[in-house]
Amino acid sequence: MKVVIVGAGSVGSSIARELLSHKHEILLIDLKPEVIGRSGLRGAHWLVGDACELSTLQDARLEDADVVVSATGDDKVNLVVSLLAKTEFGIGRTVGRVNNPKNDWMFNDSWGVDVAVNTPQLMTALVEEAVEIGDLVRLLTLQTGVSSIVEFTVPHDSHAIGLTVGAIDWPEDSTLVAILRDQAPITPSRDDVIDGGDELFFVTTIAAEDQLRELLSPGSGQRPGQDDDEGQEPRDTPATPAAAAAGPATAEQASRSDQLDDDGFDG
Repeated sequence: MKVVIVGAGSVGSSIARELLSHKHEILLIDLKPEVIGRSGLRGAHWLVGDACELSTLQDARLEDADVVVSATGDDKVNLVVSLLAKTEFGIGRTVGRVNNPKNDWMFNDSWGVDVAVNTPQLMTALVEEAVEIGDLVRLLTLQTGVSSIVEFTVPHDSHAIGLTVGAIDWPEDSTLVAILRDQAPITPSRDDVIDGGDELFFVTTIAAEDQLRELLSPGSGQRPGQDDDEGQEPRDTPATPAAAAAGPATAEQASRSDQLDDDGFDG
């Protein structure tokens, strides 16, 4: 796979180093020629120039790339490069680095960005994932804000413990894709039983995250998969015409009715 990385700073160089170790073909574009010597990257190709200039991207033969990564420290540059790569060269996959979280809303398909990597958001998610037990943590946003990968660590007092995956009525737009148990990943099946300490990983639409959070929340008071009316006391129903025609209730029936009416709830 040929990958073009714009920006050979610490982020771009780290990405290049990892991809080179996986035997991918890498071309780095940067304005500063001195970064070539200090990068320590062996096997990478280099082009010195302004990636916001169409001529530089033409010199890079960008149309031959499978992926373009805009990894500079300037959000404006990352947006322009992504847009040019998509509209002028028809690149199938673009990845844009978000430096300022306030600019996150612009990194979408309107600007040619297929995947936005929000570094502050990723760090926040990693911190939350490490300390938040019993709450849903978003790890990564996919498809320009449509879907996400989220994680939930099952508390040891969770109402989900002991239930099988197939017994839980998951939200329609959420899919359990992996369970991490004792540092070992498990591909979930319907018969797998949820245990305390399990880390559950979901691919879900962002709109369905709240439903998933409510389902798994330890304060929901409802076992996953249980209907809202299941386990509740039966409520009085209006008398049918036949019952009304049967005449007044006996004293015993009236007493029972009073006991049912006084159910301990107001209203």
